[in-house]
Amino acid sequence: MAGKGWRRAFEDPIELPDGRVLVTLHDAASFITGLPKKEPALPEWQAAIEALILVVEHAGPTMFASVGVMRALDRGHVREFNTSRKDPHWGRRKLKRDQQ
Repeated sequence: MAGKGWRRAFEDPIELPDGRVLVTLHDAASFITGLPKKEPALPEWQAAIEALILVVEHAGPTMFASVGVMRALDRGHVREFNTSRKDPHWGRRKLKRDQQ
């Protein structure tokens, strides 16, 4: 494990929308503290902050903190259903005798 505490690196760096990259837990904490005052008060950011602290204090897997930060970053994104995709055929298989 490279580094201890806040200097531990994420397994996969987190890319921010503005092009910056969060590599360590310290980078993520610095990013969160640099947000406007109302942002860190949102429940998604509170969960990300809690995950960061738990990972640092209890030497947990960095994946927990990574997921928390990514969920907070994507909180406004709504997934849309793509209706242009072909529907899978989940019905019964047609037998030759049933075709007329």
